[in-house]
Amino acid sequence: QVQVVESGGGLVQPGGSLKLACTVSAGAIASNNIGWYRQRIGDQRELVAVTINRRNTNYADFVKGRFTISRDNAKNTLYLQMNSLELEDTAVYYCRVYWNWNIYWGQGTQVTVSWGQGTQVTVSS
Repeated sequence: QVQVVESGGGLVQPGGSLKLACTVSAGAIASNNIGWYRQRIGDQRELVAVTINRRNTNYADFVKGRFTISRDNAKNTLYLQMNSLELEDTAVYYCRVYWNWNIYWGQGTQVTVSWGQGTQVTVSS
């Protein structure tokens, strides 16, 4: 059994950055098929980025140039650096690992891109 744990999600304003981490057990970080998916409210889960055969990385068109996937084998961790975040990137992000003929998913980490509620500024004489 492989344990998959995502972390690093949170609330960020448009244009901001977040770095997600996915820690896996049982040596599965060496997987030939490991990557990130996301699911927005009302949508199906979709591919964000995946590393195939430890060399080739495929990115979804909507994240090219903004997101970067990387791996630290010593820490058993897969990362997703997300820059220039957009409102449409709001979703639960999942790590998926293919290991020993099985597919393992983490529980997901929520990423929310929002301007926030704002703050009132009043100038008076």
